[in-house]
Amino acid sequence: MTAFVLNEIRKGFYLDSVALMRLSREIAALPGVREAALMMATPANKAILRDAGLLESGDVEAHGNDLVVAMRADDEPTARAALGQALLALDGRKTQSGAHDAWTPRSIAAAVSAAADANLALISVPGEFAAAEARKALRHGLHVMMFSDNVSIEDELSLKQEARERGLLLMGPDCGTAIIGDAPLAFANKIKRGPVGIIGASGTGTQEVSCLLSEAGSGVSHAIGVGGRDLKKEVGGITTLMAIDALDADEATERVVLISKPPHPDVARTVLARIAKSSKPYTVCFIGLEQVEVPANATFAPTLKDAAKAVLGGLRIGSGFDASAIAARHGVPAGRGARIEGLFAGGTLCAEAQVFLKNAGRRVSSNAPVPGVAVLENAQPGQGDRILDLGADEYTRGRPHPMIDPSIRDDALRTALENTDIAVILLDLIIGYGAHSDPAGHLAEVIAGRRPDAPLIIGSVTGTEADPQIRSRQVRTLEEAGVLVAPSNAQACEVALKVLATVKGEVDAHA
Repeated sequence: MTAFVLNEIRKGFYLDSVALMRLSREIAALPGVREAALMMATPANKAILRDAGLLESGDVEAHGNDLVVAMRADDEPTARAALGQALLALDGRKTQSGAHDAWTPRSIAAAVSAAADANLALISVPGEFAAAEARKALRHGLHVMMFSDNVSIEDELSLKQEARERGLLLMGPDCGTAIIGDAPLAFANKIKRGPVGIIGASGTGTQEVSCLLSEAGSGVSHAIGVGGRDLKKEVGGITTLMAIDALDADEATERVVLISKPPHPDVARTVLARIAKSSKPYTVCFIGLEQVEVPANATFAPTLKDAAKAVLGGLRIGSGFDASAIAARHGVPAGRGARIEGLFAGGTLCAEAQVFLKNAGRRVSSNAPVPGVAVLENAQPGQGDRILDLGADEYTRGRPHPMIDPSIRDDALRTALENTDIAVILLDLIIGYGAHSDPAGHLAEVIAGRRPDAPLIIGSVTGTEADPQIRSRQVRTLEEAGVLVAPSNAQACEVALKVLATVKGEVDAHA
């Protein structure tokens, strides 16, 4: 059946990309609508729309500060009705904003004039414009958090060098999480205030550790995001080193956790040498590396759970949790294979799962492999565990991140439930500010009515009781849907390994 494509351009209409992605998914869920997209008309976004077949004539007369509203539906009346709802929603958002503010600034300069006491700018514009806006913010004396991605590494280096010269932090680009004082920024959680500072080149890694600390009774002074490329050789750890300086000088911070995927060896040496000069204890977590030689005032943690555990000392993560007892009560249905399928929204949680399975001697492949794990496309079909990062570019190109729109996981989850080679499905739910309002409820709907011999589903919820979604409520919804919920992602992996060891009658090396 031929689809009908319909476009409308809103000239000079800007809305944050996260808000646009949410609205896109709401419209796409309407009956008869096959796809919907609301995007700023940057060259990259127009290419996405073109490749998706969402442009009426293959192109549109629109520029970067214009909004493209695009529909593909079963027929013209459905497309026009969906377009009407999208435009009403856009007008409603503008009206609601105007109800609270008669005037809103349209430039960095105007914002600084209106809020003279502000000292930080959060940049969330298309990548083509992000560097220019960040530079303006720096030149107005503002620290910068760059939520925007698709910024060249050359621009990143230049911005961070300028920020360093001005004594300002440049967090990002592609910095998804930060907590400055009591203020959670972008994707973050409501965390108890406490003595632990976090420096994170990983958004979901920062969220997992901060939530584990908070839920166990500790808390966080500041969590400084640095962007996923800060520890690459080209950037040299500029923001990481500045964050160490800042937390060293902060009286409220008693100890620091550094979280990153494996850095460039030269950058790692520089960062560890700076840590050695600190008077405070550090925990270093380079996800994917089994061991790192750290200075005397630091400990190395191979996983996020290990990092939180090292900081907590004698406090236990998940009081009363017993992986062996849980595994003994929940076997894998007869006739199933022994593979694990990991479907992760969090990139660092995906990496942590790979570390656990690889260290248990399992054959693992991933689209975002850690050292020692095979690249997914090079793995033998049907052999070994597959651990997928569903927040990677190939899954989110032109679509919201699965933390915003959990339906990105739906097709992969339904396929895994029907695959007789799979014994266990591992997954994560990440709640907090910016995340979906009820990811557990959505997941419960997807897995409802699954066959009795479906794979065992084991997961964890990254979040706190103070988050808008309320962690215990999300856990209860999952458990009522038949999901085994562990206190942390690492412990979910532990349960999966013990379940499979029990099924095979093997002695679990982690016992």
